[in-house]
Amino acid sequence: MRWRLRIAALRATFIVIARHRSHDPAAPTNRLTTPQILSFALVGGAIVTFAWGRFRYDVVSLVALLIGMAVGIVPVKSAFSGFTSDVVVIIASALVVSAAIAKSGVIEMAIRPLLTRLKSLAVQVPVMAGATALLSILTKNVGALAILMPTALKLGRTEGSSVSALLMPMSFMSLLGGLVTLVGTSTNIIVSQVREETLGKPFRMFDFAPVGLCLTALGLIVVSVCWRFLPRDRAGNAGLESVSAGAAYSTEATIPDDLPDDLKTIADLDVGKDRVELVAMVGADGERVPAGPDTPLNAGEVLVLEGDDEALSHLFGRLPLKPARSEQDIETDAAREEVRSIEAVIQPDSPLIGSSAQRSRLQERHGVKLLAVGRSSQRITERLRDVTLRAGDVMLIQAGESAFPEFMGQLRLLPLAERTVKLGNRRQRFGPILILAVAILLVALNVVSVSAGFFGAAVAVVIVGALPMREAYGALEPEVLVLIGALTPISEAVQHSGGTDLIAGGLAHLLTGSSPVIVLAVLMVTSMLCSPFLHNAPTVLVLGPIAVSVARALHLSPDPFLMAVATGAGCDFLTPVGHQCNTLVLGPGGYRFWDYWRLGLPLSIMVIVVGVPLIAFFWPLG
Repeated sequence: MRWRLRIAALRATFIVIARHRSHDPAAPTNRLTTPQILSFALVGGAIVTFAWGRFRYDVVSLVALLIGMAVGIVPVKSAFSGFTSDVVVIIASALVVSAAIAKSGVIEMAIRPLLTRLKSLAVQVPVMAGATALLSILTKNVGALAILMPTALKLGRTEGSSVSALLMPMSFMSLLGGLVTLVGTSTNIIVSQVREETLGKPFRMFDFAPVGLCLTALGLIVVSVCWRFLPRDRAGNAGLESVSAGAAYSTEATIPDDLPDDLKTIADLDVGKDRVELVAMVGADGERVPAGPDTPLNAGEVLVLEGDDEALSHLFGRLPLKPARSEQDIETDAAREEVRSIEAVIQPDSPLIGSSAQRSRLQERHGVKLLAVGRSSQRITERLRDVTLRAGDVMLIQAGESAFPEFMGQLRLLPLAERTVKLGNRRQRFGPILILAVAILLVALNVVSVSAGFFGAAVAVVIVGALPMREAYGALEPEVLVLIGALTPISEAVQHSGGTDLIAGGLAHLLTGSSPVIVLAVLMVTSMLCSPFLHNAPTVLVLGPIAVSVARALHLSPDPFLMAVATGAGCDFLTPVGHQCNTLVLGPGGYRFWDYWRLGLPLSIMVIVVGVPLIAFFWPLG
C-alpha cells in the first residue's frame, strides 16, 4: 500500500507541473522527445522499485541498465563505462585500505587506554562517535565505522552499556565525518566526477573541509545530547560469527630470548588485560613450573594460555611472545597460494581421536599447523603438542588453501561457520596507516590524482602483506560498486537526452524570483529526501547534473549547488536503507525502522539550518 501511495504522489506531482507549464505562457514550451520519455521512465521505474524495497538495489540497477541498452537510450559501447570510472576505483580502493587498517589493530590500540575511563554512556557516546567521525575524515566512512564497531560492542559486554545507544550516534557521525574530505563518502567522490564532466575540473581533496568540519563539530554536540532519545534496552541480532567468536581456546606461547627488561615476572605480562588466563607454565626442560604473580620469566619457558580468538590475538599483538609452533613455516604448493586459519571440529570417527598433534605429526605429514584447541567440558593444561584429542574438540588450524580439502577429508574434520580468524594471521601494525598517510599527502599536494593515490595505497597494503588478496576481495562492497557502475550510464543518458536541462528549466522557472539561498535549500532538502529511496550514490548521479543546469539557468555558480546535493545525499539520518553505515548498525543495535527518526530528525534539521548558510558563505552563489 505504501509504494502505491508513493506512485500516486509522484504521478500527481508530474500532473501539477504539466498543468503549470501548459497554463503559463512564460514556461518553456519544449516537448518531451522519445529519448527523454524513455530515460525518465527508466529512472522513474528504478526509483519506484527502490522505494518498493522488494528487490536488491544492485539487481534493480543492473536490470535498468539492461533495459536502457535494449531500448537504445544507453549506447552499448558506453554501457559499462561506469564500472571503470574513477568513482568505483576510489571507493573500492578506500574499502581495501580501511580493511587493512582494521586488521592492523592500530586504531583499537590507540583507543584502548581510553576504554577503562569510559564508564558511562554520557562519556562513551561522544568519545566513540567523535573517534568514528575523525577516522571517517581519513578514509571511507563505512570502513571507519566497521573498524570501531567491535570496540563499541566490547564496551557493551564489559561495561554493561547499551549498544543501541552507542551504534547509531557512531553511524551518524561517520556520515558527517565523511563530508570533510573527498574520499570520506561516495557522494563527495561522485559529485566531484559530475563537476569534472560538466565544468571540466573536479573538486580537490579538502574542498569539502570548511563546510564538513563545521557540520561535524555541531553534529557531535547534537548526538552527545540527543542520544538519550534512543532506546537503551534493545538486544542486537547476533550472527554466526559473533556466536562462535566467544569460544575459549587453549594455546601456548614461548618466552623469547630477547625479552624486554620491563617484562620480568608473570605479573608484568598482565594477561588479564586482554581477557586471557594463564592456566599452566612449562619449563624449557619440559617440567611444570609453579605459576604465581612473582614467578620470573625465563627464555624457552612455555605458557599455556586460554582465551577466545580475538583476546589471544590481542595478547600476541601486545607482547613479544612466540605463538604456538611459530618456529615452523607453512609450506604452500605455489607462491601465489595464501595461508589461512580456520576452525574445524573433530567428528566421532576421526583418526585423530586418542592421539595428539605430536604423535599425529600434523605439520610433517599434512602441512597443517595446530594453533589452538577448544574444549567445552574440560580445561586444557597440557602443552598443545601433548593434548590428547577428543571427539567434539575444536581445532584452530593453519595451512595453505590447497591443503585443507584433502586434510579435512582424511582426518574427518568438519569446518565451522566461515568467519575471520585472527589468531595465527600476520598483522602489520603501522604499515597500512603509513601507506594511507602517504597517499593522502600525495593527493593533497596534487602529485597524483585521487584515484591513482588510493589505488596505489590499496595495491601497496596487499604487496607488503598487510592484507591477503582473499581478505581484500572480501572488503569490497560489490552491491555498492555494481549500483554505481550500472546507474552511471543511465544518469548520463538522462543528461545526454536533454532531460536534465528540461527538469532544470522547469525548476528554474518555478523558483524564479526566489532567493538563491532558497534555491540552495530546496536542492539540499530534495537530495536528502531522495537518498532513502534512491540510495545516496544514485541521488547524486541524478541530481548532480540537474543542480548544475539549475545554477546555469539562474546565472549562479554551480559549485554551491553541487555541494548542497552532496551534503544532502550524504546525510540520510532518517532511515536504515539510504546509506550502508545505517544498515550496518541496524542488526547489532537492535533498531527498528522508526528509531532512526529519534536522533536523525534533530541532526537533519541542524544540517539544513546550518549547512545552507555555511555553503553560501564558503562557496559564494554569484
